[in-house]
Amino acid sequence: MALSVGIVGLPNVGKSTLFNAITNASVDAQNYPFCTIEPNSGIVPINDPRIDKLSEISQTQKRIYATIEFTDIAGLVKGASKGEGLGNKFLTNIRETSAIAHIVRCFEDDNIIHIEGKVNPIADIEIINLELILADYDMVERLVDSQRKRTKSNQKDEVKKLELLERIKAQLEKENPIRHLQFTEEESLILKGIHFLTAKKVIYVANISEASIGQPNPLVDIVKKYAAENGEPCLEICAKLESELSQLTPEEKQAYLQEFGLEHTGLDQLASACFTLLDLQTYLTTGVKETRAWTIPLACTAPQAAGVIHTDFEKGFIRANIMSYEQFVNCGGWKNGKDKGLVRQEGKEYMMQDGDVVEFLFNV
Repeated sequence: MALSVGIVGLPNVGKSTLFNAITNASVDAQNYPFCTIEPNSGIVPINDPRIDKLSEISQTQKRIYATIEFTDIAGLVKGASKGEGLGNKFLTNIRETSAIAHIVRCFEDDNIIHIEGKVNPIADIEIINLELILADYDMVERLVDSQRKRTKSNQKDEVKKLELLERIKAQLEKENPIRHLQFTEEESLILKGIHFLTAKKVIYVANISEASIGQPNPLVDIVKKYAAENGEPCLEICAKLESELSQLTPEEKQAYLQEFGLEHTGLDQLASACFTLLDLQTYLTTGVKETRAWTIPLACTAPQAAGVIHTDFEKGFIRANIMSYEQFVNCGGWKNGKDKGLVRQEGKEYMMQDGDVVEFLFNV
């Protein structure tokens, strides 16, 4: 599964600084609005110490980590849905992402212009949320008009789709995001392939200054309270620190993090938060050729997990040989695990667990 995150926010909130840091890309991050005039995407590996440990045990030639694709677009402004600014031109580029990271400025700096004149996290959030709602409303209006023509034949499926789209339209008219609606499994299937922005899960990223790392921050508290009231997660990151960390070696990075009393980089925190947000987990395969992390949903059977490697693995699934990551490390690999009777043979009904180390047996 490809995990992709669209980055949104007002201009000058730290979007491109964070994007540069986590992708080591060369995107401009100058102190003026709209410096990101083309959508930028970058695929980054997710740091996973389990891959490194398994690779050592298996004496692997190649290590392949799970990845996240980040897409950064130009800063949105009030009126973006009516053509103001540049961000609205690139909303299409984040319509197919898995989730949205909404970057919110939670620092004061007279040297960095705030497009609205003052730092006000909730006002900033509501500007972006409204523009995304208005962009979705434009889309659903067109879809409803088109669907009405299809219902003239009175076909049951077409009528159901129209009713669903009209319910979504009514939600947007109240200036509420689509993700706050509940859908049946049938309705979710109807909506599959229609990429509404406000149907996506959101994580709010409070961007703080280096001086406030580990310190109380009333602006962050405001964002966390807003996120909690809307049932959405909030993460605190210092984009400036992430930018500095991106220039260091792994050893230097760890030492620098310790200076600030941090255990993990912002990217590691964001990756973990996105996995939780989207109900994802990771299983592992290891051998001499490669050690690899595979991203799957939490509710995933062994055959479905095998299908992530190749569809033939799912079609011809026989069984899965499985050890937990801890068991694999403690016994030092597959051979010792089998000798000690620690390798479980699981069938088609087995629900995968995070950190499972797996060998799939299949026949095509």
